[in-house]
Order: sequence, then C-alpha cells, then structure tokens
Amino acid sequence: MISKKMENMVANSSAIRAMFEEGNRLAQQYGAENVYDFSLGNPNVPAPESVKKAIMDVLDEEDPVVLHGYTNSNAGYEDVRNAVAQSLNERFGTAFSAHNITMTVGAAGGLNVILKSLLNPGDEVVVFAPYFGEYRSYTDNYDGVLVEISPDTETFQPKLDEFEAKITPRTKAVIVNTPNNPTGVVYSEETIRKMAAVMEAKQKEYGTDIYLISDEPYRELAYDGVDVPYLTKYYANTVVGYSYSKSLSLPGERIGYLVIPDEAADSENLIAAANVATRILGFVNAPTLQQKVVKACLNEKTDISFYNRNRETLYNGLKELGFECIKPEGAFYLFVKSPVADEKAFCAAAKKYNILIVPGSSFGCPGYVRIAYCVSYETIVNSLPKFGQLAEEYK
Repeated sequence: MISKKMENMVANSSAIRAMFEEGNRLAQQYGAENVYDFSLGNPNVPAPESVKKAIMDVLDEEDPVVLHGYTNSNAGYEDVRNAVAQSLNERFGTAFSAHNITMTVGAAGGLNVILKSLLNPGDEVVVFAPYFGEYRSYTDNYDGVLVEISPDTETFQPKLDEFEAKITPRTKAVIVNTPNNPTGVVYSEETIRKMAAVMEAKQKEYGTDIYLISDEPYRELAYDGVDVPYLTKYYANTVVGYSYSKSLSLPGERIGYLVIPDEAADSENLIAAANVATRILGFVNAPTLQQKVVKACLNEKTDISFYNRNRETLYNGLKELGFECIKPEGAFYLFVKSPVADEKAFCAAAKKYNILIVPGSSFGCPGYVRIAYCVSYETIVNSLPKFGQLAEEYK
C-alpha cells in the first residue's frame, strides 16, 4: 500500500502531463501532423550547435574517470560554479563567487533543494496565481503550507495588497516566476520594488526572515526588449533558481543552479544546508557532463526569433477569432480566457478538433487555458482553422 500523501498526489497528478500523454495517443491514431498539442513546455527548438560541440570537446578533453565520477563537492565543480558566478556578475553587476552557486538537477531540483533547506512543517510558502502547479507538490514535499494570492486578471501582475494581508509569522518563502508560466507576463521593476518593501516591513514586524525564491527558467525568453529585473538587487533575502532547459533547449538533461547570496539571512548555514539537501534528496550532485557543457556555453545567445514568430502568429490569429488574451512579454505561453466559465469543458471541446490545451485551474486560475507555443510553426499555422471551428461553437 502506497503512502497516504502519495495516494493524494497520484489522484491529483499533473493535468499537463496527462494532456501530453493524450497527445501521444492521438498522434498514433490520427497522425502527428493532425494533432495540435500545446500541452507541455517542451522546446521544439533544437539545442544550439555549440552544445553538441561542447559535449564532444568535454568527452575528448576531460579525464573520463573524473568526468563520470562524483564531484568533490555536492554543490558541483568549482570551476563551473566560478564561471557561472562570473557570468552573472558581468551581466547583472552582482558580486557572486563559486561559494554562492549550487549546481542543481534543473530548476525543479533546485526548488526542492531550497525548500528542503528552509521549511519546517507548517511553514507557509506564498505563490501568486496563476503559478506553476508543481509548486503545490514541492511545498507539500516538506510539509509546508501553500498560500495563494488570487490573480489580477487585468494585468496578471501580483496583487500586492492581498499579498501584504496574507503574510503571517509563519511565512517562510515567497515564490515568483518571471517571465511567468503560464501567462508570459514579466513582473515590472515597480512591482518588484513594492513587493520587496512589503516583505522588508513584514520581516521587521514579525522578527522573522522571509525568503524570496525567484524561479527563472524563462529569463532569456523575453521579447521586444523588455527588461527582466534581477531580483537579488532589490531584496537581500533572495534565492535564484535557474535552468538551462529553455534557454539552451535542454529540458531532458536536467541542469541548472541556485544562487544564494552572501547578503541573504543566515547565508552560510543556508548554503551548507542546500549542499546537504542536494545529497540527501538523492541527487548527490548535478549531472557532471552537463555541468561542463553549460560552462562552455555560458555566452551562448538564445535565439528567440522562432518563439517570437509563433507568439505573433498565434496571438494575432486567436484575437482575430474572438478569443481574449494578453500578449505575453516572455516565456512561450499564451493564457487565454475560456469562452465559458468551466474551462475544463472548453478543453474537452478543443479535443474534438485534436487541440490539446491545459485548464487554468491547474495553475490556480480557473476560467483560463494555457497554450504552449513552443511547437513547430507549421503546427501554429495549421491549428488556426481548427481554433476557428472551435470558436464557432461559442458564438
């Protein structure tokens, strides 16, 4: 008999994954070209050629016994961590060293490491709806309590008045994700400054430490020159989780890092805890080959033109069909208002046209659906007539 906690998790397993698996089934039945699967944020853009070259170079140049062995530190190779730190310093005017970097098994592994390091049972983790649904499970993994801030469906910027009202003496962490999954919204510098001021005031009021966890897998995917603020510059108790899954199209390689600044409260112990958590959660250390590969590709520029073409084509096409959505500033998702209150019924209707989209309730925001446009351009173009047929059902 499995555990009670896992019984609940199995029963509420990811709707995104379920839709993705449904897409595979439909592709076998109707042909992949006739299925419009917008369910999973799985980049369709191939990894840059420099990644392939780096893999070959690392395999040729590194001692295989060392390369394929455990790292000396659970935090990862020191030369890789130093290179990551220096890259961040050059880009954002920070002052990190290898000491501040923990290489992680993607952003998901990093978030679990930092939450394991911070949470006592009953500690609260604040999230802003809509949010990546796995935050619920990550928080529950360590017996934390997820506190949701309701969505502002006009702008999808965080509701800071509700945020201030819901912070309590049990608040231990706040997770932000910008550019945001599922909306594509980038939180403005004004929003970040106000958010930081609220947390500073609440720390003083309660005599506690509140950590801001910035989940940043989409940092490089920002359009039209929009600036994505680097949050350690606005709030001392910030921890950054990053992944190369989207920027280098390496979701299956599971490689990323945590940044824990010296300015963060109890930083020495927190860094030590993160390194121990990496080991005891079973990661041991981040994949060694991929650590060396991303070190060689730190200066690789992400070509977002592919995603931008998809964004423009899908956004304009859906608007012309009468659907309501805000134009995303980053990431590769459209968050579209369902024409009926029950967005799950709308998703079911879309399946009749082999269109697979994810209900907004999976992100704490019912009444909307997420469309992941990290697919081929042909899928975007060919899906629009099907979306047109779907729209006709609701006129």
